[in-house]
Amino acid sequence: MSAKLPIPPDGETEIAWRFLLTNWIVIGVMAAALGLSILFTNFSIEQSGLMIAVGYVGLYGGFAHANARSPVRRDPQVMFVLGGTAQIVLITAIMAPLTYVAAAMNMPMQDSNLLAADRALGFDWAAYVRFVDAHAMLAGWLNSGYAMIRWPIFAIPVILAAVRRYRRIEEFTLAFGAALVATTIISALIPAIGVYQEIGLDPATLKHINVNAYLDQLRDLPLTRDGLLRHLDLMGLGGIVTFPSFHAASAVLYAWALWPLRWWRPIIVLINGLMLAATPIDGGHYFVDLIAGIAIAIAAIIAAKVVGRLVARRRADATFAGATAATGPAAPMPVGALTE
Repeated sequence: MSAKLPIPPDGETEIAWRFLLTNWIVIGVMAAALGLSILFTNFSIEQSGLMIAVGYVGLYGGFAHANARSPVRRDPQVMFVLGGTAQIVLITAIMAPLTYVAAAMNMPMQDSNLLAADRALGFDWAAYVRFVDAHAMLAGWLNSGYAMIRWPIFAIPVILAAVRRYRRIEEFTLAFGAALVATTIISALIPAIGVYQEIGLDPATLKHINVNAYLDQLRDLPLTRDGLLRHLDLMGLGGIVTFPSFHAASAVLYAWALWPLRWWRPIIVLINGLMLAATPIDGGHYFVDLIAGIAIAIAAIIAAKVVGRLVARRRADATFAGATAATGPAAPMPVGALTE
């Protein structure tokens, strides 16, 4: 990470830029983990999908860094929208195949234990499914809510940059990546295929609930565990993580990222509430999957905030050191002066 930043030293923007550079280091570690996994296992990645992902990230990331270093066209909004989007896409492209590598550990399945935990909490999963499936409008809303996991990862950098919450973009990016890493590791140790199969309910009998995500897992997870699926196409990978639920983690992360925008809060609550409510039925998740996913999201947010404070502290220390070298000893600048 360069000590001399190519942007004006205006407090929050400089802290956010340092945070963005720190996130690249973290993502580099993730990429190294994927590379080692491919090198030392019999997994492989389809080159066409890999090139599309690399090209997309390279284009966005390259323009972000070029804009940061341009003395004429430097614009923090461009820097953080393009840079943040590039990082989020790359995190997803790295971690998606790693979930398959994790599943290949073939640890004992834990569906019976997860269902027992649901029942101990008093959650009647089958009754919930029957109620939703009997109400077509409700099922339609929940189907839409479940699919919303895709869009906020692109919208959040744009929305936050529009209100100049650049550090929030970088905190979200780090929390998003940390939550994905945690869910991947835990899913390897506590694998499960989902509740439909465990309770003997055929998803084909459902009239209004969209269970395509569950069917993708039902297709890929057994093949991965049996060693039959080893060539991965980034454009065709499904979600094969049951416990913890990354949908539940995402709902919390998205809501937290946009919460400072008070006029957005009703929409935030509606969309992410729908995602949470839809996760057990559209994704075939156990209720305890949601609890675990929410806990992971909270832990990831706390970690990202801690890193943000450390980055701010380093910026304050560098500012103080520079001022001292130029003018002699002076009172240190408090970190609180750099935050909004």
